[in-house]
Amino acid sequence: MRRTKLYMDTVVDIQVIPGSIASLEEVEAAMNRAFAAFQKVEQACSRFNPDSELMQAIQTIGTPVPISPELFEPLKFAWEVAKGTDGAFDPTVGRKLEMHGFSRDYLTGWEMDTRSADASATYRDVVLDARGRTLLLNKPLVIDLGAVAKGFAIDLAARELQCFSGFLINAGGDLYAGGLNETGEPWEIGIQHPGQPDEVVDILQLTNAAICTSGSYERPSERTPGIHHLIDPRTGVSPKEWLSCSVIAPFAMMADACSTTAYILGAARGIEFLKEMELQGMIITSNFEIKRIGGI
Repeated sequence: MRRTKLYMDTVVDIQVIPGSIASLEEVEAAMNRAFAAFQKVEQACSRFNPDSELMQAIQTIGTPVPISPELFEPLKFAWEVAKGTDGAFDPTVGRKLEMHGFSRDYLTGWEMDTRSADASATYRDVVLDARGRTLLLNKPLVIDLGAVAKGFAIDLAARELQCFSGFLINAGGDLYAGGLNETGEPWEIGIQHPGQPDEVVDILQLTNAAICTSGSYERPSERTPGIHHLIDPRTGVSPKEWLSCSVIAPFAMMADACSTTAYILGAARGIEFLKEMELQGMIITSNFEIKRIGGI
C-alpha cells in the first residue's frame, strides 16, 4: 500500500508491506498516524510560519519558554551537534538564511523577514533545560531546524510502522527503510546524480536504516549569487567543495544532521567527522568524483 502527501515543503511518500497479519484498516490507520507525525513536527518547527510553535517561542527573550516535545527534541539534538562541531552546524543560522532569500512559506507564499534578529547569534545564545523542557534566548535570533526537523518527523513516522514486515518513508529524498521490500529483499535506494535529476549514480541496499542527502544543486539563492541553502554559520557563505553528501545512519534525524554537518565541514574535516561518527557516506565532489566512506 502506498500513499503520498505534502508536508514540510516536500512530497512525503510512504509505502507499506503489511505482511500476512495486518488488515487493510490497520495499515490505513498506521499510515495516517505516520503522516500526522509530519504535520505535528511542521506545526512545531517551521521557520516559515509566524504561527508555528518555534516562531512564537523565539519572540520571548531572556525568559524560559515551555515548549512541546515535538520542538524540544529536534532543537536539543541540533544544539548538541552545534556544540560538538564548535558551531560548524548551528541552528541559529536562520537570520542569515533569511537575508539570502530563504524565507518564504511554501503553502501561503508569506515571506518572513525578522529584521530584529541578530545575524551574529550562535548556539551559545540558546539555553535549553531538559528537566523543565524550556527554551531561553539570550538575544533576538532566528532558529532554523531544516537540517533536523524532517529527519525527526521521519523517525516519528517510522515508529508507527514498525509492526509491518516492511515500509519505506521517502520525504523528498530523505528516507527510512524498514524491514524488507515486497520481494523479501533489502530496499534499493538510488543516489541522485547532482547534475541530472532523472539519473542515479549508484543504488544502495538498505534495511532498518535511514539515508539523507545534503546538496548544493537543488536550492540556490535567487537573491545572492554563489549562495545556496547550505550556509556555513561561521562565515555566512556556502561551501563549494562538494555537490552532495549522503549519509546512512540508524535514525533519520542523525543522518539528516550529519549529512549537513559533513557538507559544511568540507573535504578533509567532513570525511573525518563521518569516520569519527562511525557512519557510512557517499560524497560527490565538485568535479563529480565519488568518495565512499565506511564501506558503502
